[in-house]
Amino acid sequence: MKVERRTKQQTSSGACVAHRLKTPAYDLQGQATYFLEGNKMNHTKISKILMYFFTAIVLTAILSSASLKASEPRKVIAWGYNNYGQCSVPEPNTGFVAVAGGYYHSLGLRTNGSIAAWGWNANGQCNVPSPNTGFVGVAAGCAHSLGLKSNGSIVAWGANITGECNVPSPNANFVAIAAGGGFDNNISAYRNHSLGLKSDGSVVAWGYNAYGECNVPSPNTGFVAVAAGWFHSLGLKSNGSIVAWGDNSFGQRNVPEPNTGFVAVAGGYYHSLGLRTNGSIAAWGYNAYGGCNVPSPNTGFVGVAAGCAHSLGLKSNGSIVAWGDNYYGQCNVPSPNRDFSAIAGGSIHSLAIRRYYCPYRIAGDTNGDCKVDLTDFAGFADNWLVDCDKDPNDFGCGVLW
Repeated sequence: MKVERRTKQQTSSGACVAHRLKTPAYDLQGQATYFLEGNKMNHTKISKILMYFFTAIVLTAILSSASLKASEPRKVIAWGYNNYGQCSVPEPNTGFVAVAGGYYHSLGLRTNGSIAAWGWNANGQCNVPSPNTGFVGVAAGCAHSLGLKSNGSIVAWGANITGECNVPSPNANFVAIAAGGGFDNNISAYRNHSLGLKSDGSVVAWGYNAYGECNVPSPNTGFVAVAAGWFHSLGLKSNGSIVAWGDNSFGQRNVPEPNTGFVAVAGGYYHSLGLRTNGSIAAWGYNAYGGCNVPSPNTGFVGVAAGCAHSLGLKSNGSIVAWGDNYYGQCNVPSPNRDFSAIAGGSIHSLAIRRYYCPYRIAGDTNGDCKVDLTDFAGFADNWLVDCDKDPNDFGCGVLW
């Protein structure tokens, strides 16, 4: 299950920073925004926002659809096995920036830093701990979940039979996460492990370790990305090489030569994927269902993800290529196959994020979500706020309400 390092993204209604910030107020969606200076309200800034908002309502009613540039809401698309609801994305399905797929559950990270979780919840893997805010990354194991906070700490929840949710101390300075695990036939039970990449380039691993999946090889330094399969782990080095450890029953640790020029990694059931700088994908390990047979042309890829026995590749044109086991339709990418920006593989389901455009124009709908609500006002506050102290001659400055 692929995990990429991600940085915190601000929402479209994020903080509108004004000049000489002192006292924070809060906008219509609870995001910190600085409209107050000292103990008095800056009326020129507020009048500016209100004026542009109500002017826009009128303009959108009389101008053509090309007169406004809408934002690009992003929604989660899920397909494949859905008996536990892992493909039934909760509403509102918008504002997602990252996804992760577990055995029978799914995770989505929103622009506001919260995590949505859905699907199989027998071990509480969908019960995101409070406060559900400040997250910048997600990862899903077999029956547990991980969330990376903006302060560099990791939050873990769900199954904890072998300590997969017990983040080692100090729980700080993490920049990327990965979660693995599956059904171990030797003990007839599900087991999980977790990985965390530190800012100093070292990898921390914890949880189930029967196959050495938590024994990071030496030297434990220079890592820039991590990924986890069922019982094996992968780390990408800054020199473009891949290091693999843990179970190797099907050669999932045997990185093909030349082991160089890689920019991303993903771990599946018993197979592994690596994305090269030239846009091609290398695949190795268990191949009974063709999960390692990358379709031709093997070029133009910008992302990779792995499920149980299927694989996914994201193309630079926004389309997705899927191959391998397709018994539950996990390789049947929903139409239209375009405008995708992120991918993830669950056990036998697949996830992706796609830009969403409203097919028609509604007066006042400034963010393209096919409705007019307070988020449209917030969008204008973010786009049109000016500082009248710096530009007192700007249109709208000096008007008091």
